[in-house]
Amino acid sequence: MVRTESTMLALGTQAPDFELLEPKTGNLVSLTDFKDYAALLVIFMCNHCPYVKHIGKELGLFIHNYRAKGLATVGINANDVENHPDDSPEKMIEEIKIQGYDFPYLYDESQKVAQAYRAACTPDLFLFDKDRKLVYRGQFDDSRPGNSVPVTGKDLKTAVEATLKGQVVAGEQLPSVGCNIKWKPGNAPSY
Repeated sequence: MVRTESTMLALGTQAPDFELLEPKTGNLVSLTDFKDYAALLVIFMCNHCPYVKHIGKELGLFIHNYRAKGLATVGINANDVENHPDDSPEKMIEEIKIQGYDFPYLYDESQKVAQAYRAACTPDLFLFDKDRKLVYRGQFDDSRPGNSVPVTGKDLKTAVEATLKGQVVAGEQLPSVGCNIKWKPGNAPSY
């Protein structure tokens, strides 16, 4: 595990397209599947990361509560499963059950989607408005494993509520912190 911060992709960036496998259903899921939602949250995550596990239950509840308000969410696992078998598609299905995720959790085997989003860590959160322009990228909240700060999702909540109201996300955006994405040999980007 290497503690890594998000790259903080430029605000206003258009959401990169994707079409990835959802191991739970065997279906391909694409960016266009979320076209009717007022906002889209893309989370790069994985099964074994202690930072993802730390916020997992609250993240699942947060996403569930905001879906009815117009937030679509997709989780993407881009880790190299050959060297990190705990992140395999089969283990993703188990993690969905353990955490209670009720959003698509997709597998980016080629790691091209993670590269397109300039994802660097897990969790790495990207919030897009109705036009799929990036309006927030950063942390869920200030809580980290071992720092005794409660997991509340306050940073993401502020951003989602503003976005759903068609408002600008105000305030400083702090990078997410987590485990580095486990790149396949030769795939590690030089952001």
